[in-house]
Amino acid sequence: MVNDLVFMVLAQGDPGVPSGSEFGKASPVGLFVLVVLIVAVGYLAFALTRRMRRMNRRRAFAEANGLDVFDEQALDQAMREAGLADVDKKRWL
Repeated sequence: MVNDLVFMVLAQGDPGVPSGSEFGKASPVGLFVLVVLIVAVGYLAFALTRRMRRMNRRRAFAEANGLDVFDEQALDQAMREAGLADVDKKRWL
């Protein structure tokens, strides 16, 4: 009799655990957070691709004209003289 009672109490589980038809469903806020994260990752990928293209253009220009790739001032001046427009853009990316 005592063994049956202990078994029934153990089988019932914790009453504080959420259950029911609404348990485990996501809210619209979760979807919004996922969309924002996907947009942020997409923007970072776009910005990195744009930055890498610019760096590759600058490196190719420096190598073609015999300039030091790491001398930014000389490279910027030479690109201005050549008429390339990406020198005057903001450098925040």
